[in-house]
Amino acid sequence: MEKLSIEQIIEHINNEKIFHAVAEDYSFSIKIDAYVHYACGAVHDGHQFRKELWGNCIHTEYERWYEEDPETKNMINSHPIVIAGCDSRFEYDLNRAPEDAVFDTAWGKELWHEPLSEEQKSKSLEKHKNFYKVVYALIAKLEHKFGVAIVYDMHSYNWKRWDREVPTWNLGTSNVDNDRFGADIELWRQALSELRLPHAIKSTSKINDTFQGNGYFLKFITKNFQNTLVLATEIAKVYCDEYDYIIYPEVVASVEEQLRAILPEHATNFYNKYA
Repeated sequence: MEKLSIEQIIEHINNEKIFHAVAEDYSFSIKIDAYVHYACGAVHDGHQFRKELWGNCIHTEYERWYEEDPETKNMINSHPIVIAGCDSRFEYDLNRAPEDAVFDTAWGKELWHEPLSEEQKSKSLEKHKNFYKVVYALIAKLEHKFGVAIVYDMHSYNWKRWDREVPTWNLGTSNVDNDRFGADIELWRQALSELRLPHAIKSTSKINDTFQGNGYFLKFITKNFQNTLVLATEIAKVYCDEYDYIIYPEVVASVEEQLRAILPEHATNFYNKYA
């Protein structure tokens, strides 16, 4: 893996170079093993939190971890193109628009002892802006090369906080073209429902049940690119104990292994249909 500037990363993409890199400020990572018609994203995987903010943050490390999406990068890391956040959404949220990306409150609780300075906010928002410069360059390259593209936007959610039965997998589709891509969305939902997880964990899947796909990553790509479908894919945190702060690595490995098979198959069917 290399450490590269934003300009270098974009130049590599424009020149179709194969590379693994972390941004020079360590805010996100990107790897491209081959230029294919699909990409994977894990914008909430990150847990890093800028040290200058530690003393001012009211939320504990566990409270931050609880609202992040740990292991989502590992679930998709075997695929040819993966872009993932390294920083915590509590520093800035890559899945929110710039004007909302730096929180004052988080999940009903004040986040800071003292309001952030404009300089501190600007430092975070610069990382947000740079990430989306790379996203734009990446999707532009894929659409130019293949005509169409599909992005698997991986997230997780805390299922134990719900007071009803919720699906293992939720697809948020309220901001994509369901008339055009409805059949492809349904095929992805069905494929996820057929996964077999350890310990007899159910693998149910629904569309717009717990979340509707209102994230900025999806909206940004959908707004700027007419021939790219983004599938906001949420897995319930059945792969960890969200209250005891324990990851179940055998469940993560099982998800990764099965996505390694079904995800390229789905992406190939999509390409063959629309290219």
